[in-house]
Amino acid sequence: MPEYPRYWEDMSNYLVHFTKGSVRSEDYRTMLSIYGTQRLIPVSEVGMAKRIAPVDSQRAVCFSEIPPGQWQRLSERRETKYGIAFTKHFVISKGVVPIWYVYRNSEQWRSLRQIMDESRDDSAAPIWKLTPLIDAPGEYPNGPYYFEWEREWRYVGEFSFEVDDVAFLLILEELHNAARTFFRNAYQFHEGPAYLCPYIDPTWERAKILETLQR
Repeated sequence: MPEYPRYWEDMSNYLVHFTKGSVRSEDYRTMLSIYGTQRLIPVSEVGMAKRIAPVDSQRAVCFSEIPPGQWQRLSERRETKYGIAFTKHFVISKGVVPIWYVYRNSEQWRSLRQIMDESRDDSAAPIWKLTPLIDAPGEYPNGPYYFEWEREWRYVGEFSFEVDDVAFLLILEELHNAARTFFRNAYQFHEGPAYLCPYIDPTWERAKILETLQR
């Protein structure tokens, strides 16, 4: 797919994936595991059929299409500063797709719920291939759920990649020099994957991010 012009500030040519966790040391270990194994492994059920459909069928890796310069709000939501990014062209080639937001209690939501109810006893029903890619924003008994602003994309199952597939790493600026030294040594001494791509602090403003990527 063609890239969006740089002046289209509402669009992004990248999808970002942030690690999960609220303890910084845990985020750091998760980040290193992802960089080392070159895999993103889905942990939680997602979509409108979680706790209804067969569990393994609803596990997916999540990405966000939020434009550069606005990643901090997603970082704050995920309670982490670490992650990884790919070009949209690459993830589309791998089968990653934007999810469908169907508002709770809407006509479309009721139709989907009916299909789900009719398929409860059929673990191979086609609907279970779609439900991890559908979210239902709305008001729930335990509180409101409105996160369409995440512009989420998902990939059902484990997502693998090569070092050269990575557009940039999301790392706090204070760790950039250490990360650069670590990966240069890994490259020089053949000690593991070496990410020599740009490093981006998700708290940076858009201009600095684009300048770093261009440089």
